[in-house]
Amino acid sequence: MRVFKFGGASVKDASSVINLKNILLKEEKNLVVIASAMGKTTNSLEKIWELYISQQTEKAINNLRDLVSYHKEIYSALQLENNKAFISDFNTLYNQLSDFISSNDTSKNAYSYDQIVAYGELWSTTILSHFIRSSGIENKWLDARKLIKTSAHFQEARVSWSNSKELIKADIKNNTGVYVSQGFIGSTQNNETTTLGREGSDYSAAIFAWALDASEVVIWKDVSGLLNADPKLFDNTVQLKKISFKEAIELSYLGASVIHPKTIKPLQNKGIPLIIRSFLDVNSQGSAIHNNGENDNDVPSFIYKPDQILLSISTKDYSFIFEDHLSELFKLFADNGLKVHLMQNSALSFSVCGYIKSALIDDLIKNLSEKYIVKYNERVDLLTIRHYQSFDLPEMVANQEVLIQQRSRSTIRYVLRK
Repeated sequence: MRVFKFGGASVKDASSVINLKNILLKEEKNLVVIASAMGKTTNSLEKIWELYISQQTEKAINNLRDLVSYHKEIYSALQLENNKAFISDFNTLYNQLSDFISSNDTSKNAYSYDQIVAYGELWSTTILSHFIRSSGIENKWLDARKLIKTSAHFQEARVSWSNSKELIKADIKNNTGVYVSQGFIGSTQNNETTTLGREGSDYSAAIFAWALDASEVVIWKDVSGLLNADPKLFDNTVQLKKISFKEAIELSYLGASVIHPKTIKPLQNKGIPLIIRSFLDVNSQGSAIHNNGENDNDVPSFIYKPDQILLSISTKDYSFIFEDHLSELFKLFADNGLKVHLMQNSALSFSVCGYIKSALIDDLIKNLSEKYIVKYNERVDLLTIRHYQSFDLPEMVANQEVLIQQRSRSTIRYVLRK
């Protein structure tokens, strides 16, 4: 049994879905296919969520209708509009989401985010499952919410591994057949929908692979493999053909967008190789992540994360920042949805750079300001260079102001302001 994961770019339109089908036709039949939401659907659902929590219900419903129209264009081009079973499944999902938005209960923002945003993956896999079945690939659609059980940490749920393994193996017997399921989503023991964090679809593929002792995980992307930088931002990128699990974990922790930070560990624990291949060039070998680390230091890697927030926090009585302050601060960060990517402290202040959804910034600052003096900069950029060869900034950011610089033997990091 192998696990294939397809991201949003690989299912963004009808021709992409047809290409995905052609890939499946060439592969062996014992597969679990994990798919993300189509195109930029997650971003659109996040906008709907922002309208929902600001009680702009009518606008949220209108945006939802526009998003459904986008999906209708795709499934109509795939000739599913007259498939009664498909239309019933799709409309059921639409009605569930529409009813939730109309309820307008905004008391739990993180909870409501998961209930709304999860539908992107549910729609995409419903379309995919029915389409490949109509093309001769018999398959079973699986609701990941019934298989991946998690904590109630909405937006960043923690997996209940033993329970999830038991449920997955009960549905996928003898590791045979083709199965289609969703990335990114799970549910609590009370069946409340949860999400595994942004880019969590890779993580979902790893969870399925771990539970099934899969022979490999293949992540299909629009690049030839694992690159040392984002080709949309940097010139002369280089493919990393082979790297170790350890190096992949370091790159993931530092923010490399090709691999979700939590994806590697369950695969490493069972020695399951992770292959990154291009759905645009199915004959290329791609990149492999495995146990051998002899190529880890060959070239520097550049990781660029825009739209971060930089917080500088100090006590109101000018006392030192001690461990009890840090413990309290990290609880506030977790409770308010801040993901920390860089930290720096002095005797009287503690600075962090990280990502938080714009709709949650005001609450974070308000809660921090109750006990601390807070200064912050929005829309700063974080650049990390792994295995750096010089201290010079790359050309694309050479004119930006450096707010923070950190350097170790193998890694240099900059917080930058335009």
